[in-house]
Amino acid sequence: MRNQCYSYTFLIFSLLLSSFHTNVSSKKLLTLKKPCKSLVVYYHDILFNGTNAANATSAEATNASKLGSYDMGLLVIFDDPVTKDQNLVSPPVAKAQGFYFYDKKDSYNAWFAYTLVFNSSEHKGTLNIMGADLMREKTRDLSVVGGTGDFFMTRGIATLQTDEVEGVKYFRLKMDIKLYECY
Repeated sequence: MRNQCYSYTFLIFSLLLSSFHTNVSSKKLLTLKKPCKSLVVYYHDILFNGTNAANATSAEATNASKLGSYDMGLLVIFDDPVTKDQNLVSPPVAKAQGFYFYDKKDSYNAWFAYTLVFNSSEHKGTLNIMGADLMREKTRDLSVVGGTGDFFMTRGIATLQTDEVEGVKYFRLKMDIKLYECY
């Protein structure tokens, strides 16, 4: 009887130990990888105001709703220049083509979906970027969800930082793009 009691105790202890080992070993360990590609570019947006058709790079596609006082529901379509430096008149390295809309009624917040189209001697192809732009934060991360050409099937993070704002007519974003899956 005593040997049988030891056997059961050993069996229970072994089962507990093996289940603990299984739980610990089945959890993925998060390892931070270094980016396989990174670049910093500047996104320039000039909103059409009815008189600046020659210079405008974006336009309101819908009116804001009357819900809240932060432009909720306003949709903006854009074809914006992207440069290597902060200067709007620098040669563009890409075009940002897509849209954003304001999606919060009690503060400014936007949701972006766009493609960076590269056609330069340095890069050819596209990067697809989307996510929430929490405008009150100093930096915001949007997902890089794919690409073509030099950026074929890539994934990563585009960290946005507001670099300049001139009322509602112009803003510039610094985009620090880090790619973690490169093929």
